[in-house]
Amino acid sequence: MTTTPRYALSQDLFDRAASVIPGGIYGSKSPGFSVPGRFPYYFTEGSGCRIKDADGHEYIDYLCGFGSMILGFGNPIVDDPAIEQLRKGDLLNQPGPAMVELAERLTALIDGMDWAVFAKNGTDATTLAVSLSRVHTGKPYVLMAQGAYHGSANWCSSNAYPVLRDKDEVRLFPYGDVAALQALFDELRGQVAAVILTPYHHATWAPQQMPPAGWHEAVRRLCDEESAFFIMDDIRANFRLNLHGSHRAMGAKPDFVCMGKSLANGYPIGALMGTEELKKTASNFFITGTFWTSTVPYVASLACLNEMERLDVVSHVQAMGARLKQGLIKAGMEAGYNISCTGPDAIPFMTFDDDADMWHNQEFSAQMATRGVYLHPHHNWFLSYAHKESDIDETLEKAAESFQEVKKAFQGEF
Repeated sequence: MTTTPRYALSQDLFDRAASVIPGGIYGSKSPGFSVPGRFPYYFTEGSGCRIKDADGHEYIDYLCGFGSMILGFGNPIVDDPAIEQLRKGDLLNQPGPAMVELAERLTALIDGMDWAVFAKNGTDATTLAVSLSRVHTGKPYVLMAQGAYHGSANWCSSNAYPVLRDKDEVRLFPYGDVAALQALFDELRGQVAAVILTPYHHATWAPQQMPPAGWHEAVRRLCDEESAFFIMDDIRANFRLNLHGSHRAMGAKPDFVCMGKSLANGYPIGALMGTEELKKTASNFFITGTFWTSTVPYVASLACLNEMERLDVVSHVQAMGARLKQGLIKAGMEAGYNISCTGPDAIPFMTFDDDADMWHNQEFSAQMATRGVYLHPHHNWFLSYAHKESDIDETLEKAAESFQEVKKAFQGEF
């Protein structure tokens, strides 16, 4: 792997890690998921919308802890009550009152949801939704869109080495294709437990897709006809599209809603919410995890929800995202590139047209990293309340420089 002076400490840490940790850094944080040797591997601190790597370089951050940070790193409105609770105790054998308060808050806030249970990760929530769907219906099959990410459990993982039969009972369809989904229902008549979707399609290594007209209505109809459940995996998008759930923004009516990430501004929590119909099944299901009832994330979530509502964070992140997308398109055109900025304004992703292998994306993001802006080349980006117009404008100035460097790197290719 290439060593660069800019990331010397990151590289040294990675070399040490590789001897004691499989892969050095595993999963979505792996260096191979960005651009090996041209991105930092380790970060040490964050404040607002800026982070510092192990080598001391600062970045305007557009990954936001893979979407978990929505108010800003080190936000005292969230951190102060969380730290106060931590000093009193976090994992106290039984849940604290904040668990009840958070469930009450969410069921009052999120459209159509009557109950809530909590875990630690998005995978916990989506897997629990799938399990409850199978138990309640007595049917095995779950349908999901090709390229969708719903976590790292075997049933939904993109792992190249599936070892459990569970994955055989997940069938794929092209996102937004009603006829293909109808065909799967027809083929598996009487065997479909659920359809799981994200509010819009954000496959990795690809432009994002917004739902076509009538899509969610068709999914609802097909589920009703089959007595199957509609699971909305809102973990990545939650609270950047609508405070009452992304399904409200998209006109969808799911039976389950999975949330997490920005719910607590970075504190570890996953949430599954459901309709009254499913409450008895959930009550009889063994839902547990050693750390699932720790109190600090509940306290952080309550503070985060209150602050998001007070500040109208949804409007802000959408405005900042629109400013970023428009500026990038303009800067790209001035450099001679046609680029696309897809997805909701608050959760954008940029790709170069006619660059299916995304080599230009990798070069552009690497150039931006060198200039102190952290943009992931393969994963969608996120805006937060901490991003202000001055941060966007600084980003766009550096983007103009980076587009020129991409031209040099691929001279004569277009």
